[in-house]
Amino acid sequence: MLGTVLLLLALARTACPSPAGVESRRAEALKKLLEVFGMEDPPAPPAHFKQPPQYMVDLFNTVANADGVTKNPDILEGNTVRSFLDKTQSEEMRFLFVLSSVAKNEKILTAELHLFRLWPRVTEGPKRQHFCQVSVYQVLEKDKLDAAGGKKLLAARLVSLQTSGWEVFAITPAVRDWTEDESSNQGLLVTVQGLGGSPLDPPPLQFASGRGHHESKKPMLVLFTDDGRRGASLPTAGFPDLKPQAPDLPAKMLVPKLGRSRSVRSLDRLQPCQRRPLSVDFEEIGWSGWIISPRGYNAFHCKGSCPFPLGQNMRPTNHATVQSIINALKLSEGVSSPCCVPDKLYSINLLYFDDDENVVLKQYDDMVAGSCGCH
Repeated sequence: MLGTVLLLLALARTACPSPAGVESRRAEALKKLLEVFGMEDPPAPPAHFKQPPQYMVDLFNTVANADGVTKNPDILEGNTVRSFLDKTQSEEMRFLFVLSSVAKNEKILTAELHLFRLWPRVTEGPKRQHFCQVSVYQVLEKDKLDAAGGKKLLAARLVSLQTSGWEVFAITPAVRDWTEDESSNQGLLVTVQGLGGSPLDPPPLQFASGRGHHESKKPMLVLFTDDGRRGASLPTAGFPDLKPQAPDLPAKMLVPKLGRSRSVRSLDRLQPCQRRPLSVDFEEIGWSGWIISPRGYNAFHCKGSCPFPLGQNMRPTNHATVQSIINALKLSEGVSSPCCVPDKLYSINLLYFDDDENVVLKQYDDMVAGSCGCH
């Protein structure tokens, strides 16, 4: 995976016009990088400037550091979080979310309806309400909502009439139905009643709708899924300690130089195995239009020699130690010295707009070399 990124950077950073062969390799490298990120084509940037939902931004900042590297690996149950805005744009408490961007191979884990509770209407007199009952229904037949089979209850609870803010309701069964049969998606209905289910006219509680309210308060469906993509079995951990094992070389050394002197190449081979910087800049790649965060990250890479005898600072495996001895003593033909490779990998997170301009948070395994060793 890191090798793919290395190839991409070597090609994408070439500023001068390139021959057709190099352009072909660059296109192939970009295609391979998209495969690493689980995409066939890069999503088109939003037609107009869009502010991502604050919930998704806050979730990204909770899960990852500024470079996207995972710092709290146990927060997300799966590896994908999708947000969808209501498509009805009506003042009524009917909501519709289009889930066509959810891939068939994604396992639905949890689905939540996020509604912003507005300040309640002021009611006077002895019948003043302090709580009301909010119910969320899956619409089964939109023209027969009052019939027995017209709707199915998903969630219900008492809500205070003294404050405003976000209310979250679990609606996982409905979303599972919709992803299995897209035609069954007739939306959601939300009702507000008094204690015990008594009618309230007008209802003292209202939720922000998709029309007439600020973008940050629009109804939203948040879907937690897992696409089954998993990385290698190298050791992983939480927030990585990104202190280098040895002094990192300047970032400019990452770009391959043509015609480097033999002495410089020899010096590279004499350097001990260590982790070195590898900057991935999404703007240089041409992805900054649809990726919200991060703007890029340091993937790091492993480079250097694994000379005999291997010290503990080389973090060798027992196998590498034996291989080093066999190579040094020439006990068997064709046995090379151990290689300098990552022995700890970390995941990164991307916050981005998909083709439908929904905001997605996705976690990708094995994207940052946490440390290097001789294997």
